[in-house]
Amino acid sequence: MASFLTRGKKIVAIGRNYAAHAKELNNAVPTEPFFFLKPTSSYLANNGTVEIPKGIVAHYEVELGVVIGSSRVRDVSAADAMKHVAGYTLSIDMTARNLQDKVKSKGLPWSSAKGFDTFTPTSGFIDKSRVRDPSKLRLWLKVNDQIKQNGPTSDMIFDIPQLIEHVSSIMTLEEGDLLLTGTPSGVGEVKDGDVMHCGLEDQSSNLLEQLKVNVANRVGGYEFKP
Repeated sequence: MASFLTRGKKIVAIGRNYAAHAKELNNAVPTEPFFFLKPTSSYLANNGTVEIPKGIVAHYEVELGVVIGSSRVRDVSAADAMKHVAGYTLSIDMTARNLQDKVKSKGLPWSSAKGFDTFTPTSGFIDKSRVRDPSKLRLWLKVNDQIKQNGPTSDMIFDIPQLIEHVSSIMTLEEGDLLLTGTPSGVGEVKDGDVMHCGLEDQSSNLLEQLKVNVANRVGGYEFKP
């Protein structure tokens, strides 16, 4: 499934799956999973450049990604969910925070705030054979070599089997789809000239994958208007 970036049809992103992150943005901690969709055109490879549209306040959110390995995953129980996982990725869910706040205040969807080109930097594929227990991993993110996020996946409110069960009860997951599982606390803004570096470690502190991207102002395109 190393080709998931081109084979997958959708990115399903779980919101507020770490209680501390929900609280830092003054959001209620959910009692059941909820998600939003991101376009696959938002993918950005390692060493790429995140482009920030004019007027946008862009926030980073480091996340563990789950790559679906089965052709049709529909109404799957939590007990059977992991059979359909091919592997994992390390991703950054970039968010246009001021745009998100604006549309949320009007009761509108978040798609515009999450879906800009380059707004899902994603690492290479990590085969599931390399991950003994995805609930015992650690995510970290640095901006300009300063640690900003550092949290264990054990802090997830809903674990991966629960997430797959919930999402597949609503929509069919397909081979190559990416499920983003939420972010630890510590999210914040990045600006033109910044460098983001994030990593995924196993329970023995071995580095499974890392991702490094630059940040630059976008030329042309969308302009945020308050």
